[in-house]
Amino acid sequence: MGKTPKFRRILLKLSGEALMGGRSYGLDPDMIRRIAGEVRDVAGLGVQIAMVIGGGNIYRGLDAVGEGIDRVTGDHMGMLATVINSLAVQDALEKLGADTRVLSAIEIRQVAEPFIRRRAVRHLEKGRIVIIAAGTGNPYFTTDSAAALRAMEVRAEVLLKATRVDGIYSADPRKDPKARRYEEITYLKVLEKGLKVMDATAISLCMDNAVPIIVFDLSKVGNIRRVVTGERIGTIVKE
Repeated sequence: MGKTPKFRRILLKLSGEALMGGRSYGLDPDMIRRIAGEVRDVAGLGVQIAMVIGGGNIYRGLDAVGEGIDRVTGDHMGMLATVINSLAVQDALEKLGADTRVLSAIEIRQVAEPFIRRRAVRHLEKGRIVIIAAGTGNPYFTTDSAAALRAMEVRAEVLLKATRVDGIYSADPRKDPKARRYEEITYLKVLEKGLKVMDATAISLCMDNAVPIIVFDLSKVGNIRRVVTGERIGTIVKE
């Protein structure tokens, strides 16, 4: 694998499901340690890393509606789930010797700093891994939208979306054997085709600010480093 990073500052978006490993719910400590090890190694290349982690392994705001819970309440519950995941990843990173900060869009001062853009940027400049929790702090916005927003705010050069598939496909590859993988696709094509890689708000934010998105498979060990050092894996979304 290459050793020279292509990007100086990245925003890494992890789904909550990525932290489940082989489990059907909750957190898999082995998976969290593996991800933390890869992130620590990339930081060791001199790359400034901001992370946004979803909460779907614990609670999903959208699921709350079907269960009779108010959407706003459900979304706030989902945001708190992302704080739990962020603390778990922080713990794993710090046990590996990484310097980290958790910044939350919902103020929980006992466990995380409030998200302030200048503070987040300053932490990155000092080489700290910044984990941004609680989405945007507002209901009706996904953690994908939060990742896109934070990528703009901290001036990340790229948004890396780590998933369970090796890129963006024309259809669900698990259901359609003829689905083809795109190596490169434009923001507009993603929106026009309704490809379910990120929600439309996140794609539009990245398009308006010319921040490329790289979608790649997290299950393959070493892929975070491969993407950061410029290997062509996954799918890149850009102009």
